[in-house]
Amino acid sequence: MPFSKTQILLDPEAETERIVAGLRDIVAHRFHKRGAVIGISGGIDSSVCLALAVRAFGPDKVLGVTMPETESNPESEVLARKLAQHYGVGYLVKDLTAAIAGFGAYARRDQAIKKVFPEYDATYKAKIVLPSALDEADRLNVFQLTIISPEGETKTKRLPLKEYLEIVASSNFKQRSRMAMLYHQAERLNYAVIGTANKNEHDQGFFVKWGDGGADVYPIRHLFKTQVFQLAAHLDVPKEIQERVPTTDTYSAECTQEEFFFRVPFEICLLYTSDAADEEDSV
Repeated sequence: MPFSKTQILLDPEAETERIVAGLRDIVAHRFHKRGAVIGISGGIDSSVCLALAVRAFGPDKVLGVTMPETESNPESEVLARKLAQHYGVGYLVKDLTAAIAGFGAYARRDQAIKKVFPEYDATYKAKIVLPSALDEADRLNVFQLTIISPEGETKTKRLPLKEYLEIVASSNFKQRSRMAMLYHQAERLNYAVIGTANKNEHDQGFFVKWGDGGADVYPIRHLFKTQVFQLAAHLDVPKEIQERVPTTDTYSAECTQEEFFFRVPFEICLLYTSDAADEEDSV
């Protein structure tokens, strides 16, 4: 049965109170922790999770960590800092470029890109995209590689499986490096790591195992992206973040979540319910 608008509207105040109560109970009684660490990127999901954690534990027991690397959008760090200041929480910037380079992730990814575009080098930007599901009904759901030259010339080719797998595997070191940093910060403070995946992402597998999928508790995993925006307005998330187009911030070229994975706008990207949101680490 298709969803209707009334089925996805929230009572933001009641839902906030329910999530906050659940966070307090899970963090204190199941994990025996005294606060929360959250990776913040200037995106809507992590911002809402930070706001909920502040409601649950108070700003003095919440730490926001932003983890840029050489290909991150500078706007992400600016918005993350503004978010932390807005809610009065502790804030750290941990640059992960050296760690990711040390794993050889950039080099292996670039080798895979060069097999598709031999002219590619460090002066180019690149991203993986999927064609929109709204453009052509019979279009294949096949990943494409786009490169952008220093002069702004854009080229796109269908991505062979071997190169696709190498690019994704190498890029996933970014999320896994962030997870390792978050757990370091959490363990030194005896805090819990708060996951930021929403229902669209979790039910469709749009997260990296032991990366952004690695956390102790997931306060918004039962909420569609459109519902997360409803909570953001209620929780007074800064307007710049509410109005920002959701991005992956994984590739050197700007890439929205719709381009990379979902293929349709979030307003129509609604899923049938599953049992996933009832797992123990969901609120």
